[in-house]
Amino acid sequence: MAKKLSIIIVNYNVTQLLRNCLISIEKYAENVDYEIIVIDNRSTDSSWGDLIPEFPKVKFIASEKNEGFAIANNKAIKTVEGEYLLILNPDTELEGFYLNEILNFADSKTDFGCLGVRMHDANGNFLPESKRSVPDMFNSFEKLFTNFKKKNTKSYYRNDIGEFEIAEVEVITGAFFLVKKEVYERVGGLDEKYFMYGEDIDLCYTLLKNGYQNYYYGKASILHHKGESTVKDEVYLDRFYGAMQIFIDKYYRESKPVQYSFLKAGLKLRHKIELIKLK
Repeated sequence: MAKKLSIIIVNYNVTQLLRNCLISIEKYAENVDYEIIVIDNRSTDSSWGDLIPEFPKVKFIASEKNEGFAIANNKAIKTVEGEYLLILNPDTELEGFYLNEILNFADSKTDFGCLGVRMHDANGNFLPESKRSVPDMFNSFEKLFTNFKKKNTKSYYRNDIGEFEIAEVEVITGAFFLVKKEVYERVGGLDEKYFMYGEDIDLCYTLLKNGYQNYYYGKASILHHKGESTVKDEVYLDRFYGAMQIFIDKYYRESKPVQYSFLKAGLKLRHKIELIKLK
């Protein structure tokens, strides 16, 4: 029988954080008709297997190799029964009984694309990537080369939208990404050209281009242990800036050549600066 919600979590070497994430779902989703699918992306740490007997209702899938975030999610989503999908990071924790409220909100929108919530880190600091704009020449310059985050402006981070507001936005984060399964499949899901980073921006933009509306739901919040599973090394930088390059190649190379040239040069320069900082 179909479920209302399928929660998909891609795990990679974060067993303890994943355990906390699953505990938070069990605590706060008790009144929701849901299922959880955890797909392990060939972790080098096999301790995630200890969670299988601990969480008997969770469906665990073991990938034979680490093919990246998008492929793992798409693989898991082929097995789910839910009307809605919630792509959730293993380094997050739910913080309230709000899933039904969010699902009701989504049901009330005829043009529902995707929805994200307010995120904060372990110190309680709001994470501005909870609500963003699609990258363009102007906001990308601000993001790449300045630290200025003007309040009440529609910059890359949507500072014109309050932290606790509910509002239409262009881009939310893949750490908590609610979308209808039917819509996800209709627009092609996460683009598997991305290994990690950028695929959430791409999917949000794809939804907008297909006439759907994306939402930021600031009344609900999650704890996001940001970057706990990420080593900031050359591989990380190559993947991060490589993802941004895939995005601009896909959307700007032919339709916006001036923006494309500017963004390509900016990404290259910023990547070089970050590599120098590592040495």
